[in-house]
Amino acid sequence: MTYTLIDGKKVSADIKNEISQKVAERKAQGRKIPHLAIILVGDDGASQTYVDNKVKSCKSVGFHYTMMRFADTISEEKLLKHIDHVNNDDDVDGFIVQLPLPPHISVDRVTEKIRSDKDVDGFTNHNFGSIISKNPLLMPATPFGVMELLRRYNIETEGKHAVVVGASRIAGAPLSMMLTEQGRATVTICHKFTKDLGSYTRSADILLVAVGKPGLITADMVKEGAVVIDIGTTRVEGPQYPKGWAIQGDVDFKAVAPKTSYITPTPGGVGPMTIASLLLNTLRATELQHP
Repeated sequence: MTYTLIDGKKVSADIKNEISQKVAERKAQGRKIPHLAIILVGDDGASQTYVDNKVKSCKSVGFHYTMMRFADTISEEKLLKHIDHVNNDDDVDGFIVQLPLPPHISVDRVTEKIRSDKDVDGFTNHNFGSIISKNPLLMPATPFGVMELLRRYNIETEGKHAVVVGASRIAGAPLSMMLTEQGRATVTICHKFTKDLGSYTRSADILLVAVGKPGLITADMVKEGAVVIDIGTTRVEGPQYPKGWAIQGDVDFKAVAPKTSYITPTPGGVGPMTIASLLLNTLRATELQHP
């Protein structure tokens, strides 16, 4: 079967061009330019890379940005005070705290401290709950990116059976809600406690995998003509890779791709869409706060 590769890099670039035009229009009209604040705690290498990419993306679309770095020894109370300061800064429209955080800091406390109308990661309970309302607010960035890929590739979701493997708060859980509410799909959620995973995945018209377990989905677990969206990204180390490591997805791409109608690669599929969604959310936050 000939499959179509879903190119997240291209779609992300298209979205950034659209945002750049809107920022230029706002500037010409003398309206507020979107401003994203980023807090990074510690010196985790992967987090540093993600943050660098976010800063680069802000520059590319004409956003203002503020980068705040703190040592991993910062106390939870001090970090919460810094978050309060950003919450009260009227010039900042969107705001993220890069995860993971050091073990002594509660992710839940930090997330809920962020003002929901500035929560461009879409993690607060207020935004999360709005997914199933008629007025969704700021959507979780990765699932938002997945839905945008499906939309821009004109992949029909209404009435289709979507199987989501992975039930995390960041990806699987909100994605299943968005597929139900906005996509009008029939959704099955699988997770690490699911027995005989293949019996569920083989029934999927659209299979979406967000576990972080390289090669979890093999060819015998996918039905002919399915749409496969691989959200998992894991850094796998080994001497066989030119850099000493490679990013791998949850799907055995080479074996699975020939059976599909559409499939995302890893890297270059869902990954670039997460940052594009973050930018879309920041623009939306600005529009809501400064019409």
